[in-house]
Amino acid sequence: MDTSEKRTRTPFVVPQFKAKDYSTFFLAGALCCTITHGGMTPIDVVKTRIQVDPDMARMSLLSGGRRIVAQEGASALLTGFGPTAVGYLVQGGAKFSGYEFWKKQFVQIAGDQESAVKYRTAIYLGASSVAEFFADILLTPLEATRIRLVSQRHYASGLMTGFARLAREEGVSGLYAGFLPILCKQIPYAIGQFTVNEFCHELALRNMSEETKRSLSGTAKFSISLGSGVIAGFAAAILSQPADTLLSQINKGHGPDGSMAHRLIVLARQAGFRGLFAGLGPRMVMTAGLVAGQFLLYGGIKDALGAPPGLEIHKET
Repeated sequence: MDTSEKRTRTPFVVPQFKAKDYSTFFLAGALCCTITHGGMTPIDVVKTRIQVDPDMARMSLLSGGRRIVAQEGASALLTGFGPTAVGYLVQGGAKFSGYEFWKKQFVQIAGDQESAVKYRTAIYLGASSVAEFFADILLTPLEATRIRLVSQRHYASGLMTGFARLAREEGVSGLYAGFLPILCKQIPYAIGQFTVNEFCHELALRNMSEETKRSLSGTAKFSISLGSGVIAGFAAAILSQPADTLLSQINKGHGPDGSMAHRLIVLARQAGFRGLFAGLGPRMVMTAGLVAGQFLLYGGIKDALGAPPGLEIHKET
């Protein structure tokens, strides 16, 4: 092959997803997120209490859970289940289908396979960030309701009454008071979730031949997906922990008056580095389970629904 042929860039053949494909991606993302987040509600209740209750700030996940059960009963661990399930149903669908959509758009902007592979990190970062931004518009009001239910006892009896009370008493500004901090939390979370998962898969598959990849057993595929998801979950938890702590404080009404940016700065200074990472251990456990579970369920649901595989731009060698 001559030099000119080596320098020739081949067009990147991208899948032509149709509206039906994106609807399947949305459904798979919605189901995987609502199932995992709903199942993690007890851990999330304890984590939120550790963040917002000074008396529980130094407690572990186990001791915090025992305290809540002893004082309020086992049912308290399911506080906020409704808004959690509904919020992550719409957010998960928008995030996963949005990531598939925006990754394809950015790959097409790159123009060819060589450029797409070279700038794959930017593509992962951009696709996950843009997808998460739009998903958070749907999530924020429900997340605000959830945190009120968890952090303020007897605030409301459930999703509908809690949402109605928050909307009635504080209006749209109250429902979206946490939009900026939730963006600061969820965008780093999505970056860790998708980008690290992509690179973990790339690392695991890089030195395999195409024949080996095609002949991988179900156990091997499961192990790669599980391990990648766990590592991505750890990354997502660490990157988003400070904003997660501030979000809990904002939605409980803490902080001075003024703009959201001012409130976040003041609360961050008050919490300090250690305070911003309060509850990180329990949250890493929760997030590793969430992210790994989501990717496993997402792939399984897509396969069951006959959806096409997502676009891959991994570096082969």
